[in-house]
Amino acid sequence: MASTSSTPLSISSSSSLIDAKASRQSAAASPQCVSLPTLPPPPVQPQNGPWKATAYCRKIARNVMTMATGEAPAEVASTELPEIVKTVQEAWDKVEDKYAVSSLVVAGGVALWGSTGLISAIDRLPLIPGVLELVGIGYSGWFAYKNLVFKPDREALIAKIKDTYREVIGSS
Repeated sequence: MASTSSTPLSISSSSSLIDAKASRQSAAASPQCVSLPTLPPPPVQPQNGPWKATAYCRKIARNVMTMATGEAPAEVASTELPEIVKTVQEAWDKVEDKYAVSSLVVAGGVALWGSTGLISAIDRLPLIPGVLELVGIGYSGWFAYKNLVFKPDREALIAKIKDTYREVIGSS
């Protein structure tokens, strides 16, 4: 068995360790300031920067294209709206009570925001997410056993789904 001896650790450098209280006292006694080197000045940007050059080139290219095609200037050209925007505008024009609809949209946005906050708060609780996951797995297993394992139960579930579909849609 080898014997170990504890020897004090020594630092062999020109710097020495100073007690924190002693350094504060000596700093208060001697008013010496430590100055940091200054940063170099920022580079000077030329007056004709690259963004001006690209804007000028685009202007020239637009003028050349206009002269070559014989079209009207770019200000006259119209832009097509996407079909979804047109559909939304038509639906908005058909609405009679715009105040109520806009209030419902705002209330829905606030409810969505609040529900995401509630769900994230529940998710941060230590035990609740695991318990809810077990409840979901248990309910899924019960539903599969009750409605999907045996053929008569499957047929009854399919018939119930079809009946509900007919009630919602109103056709076969």
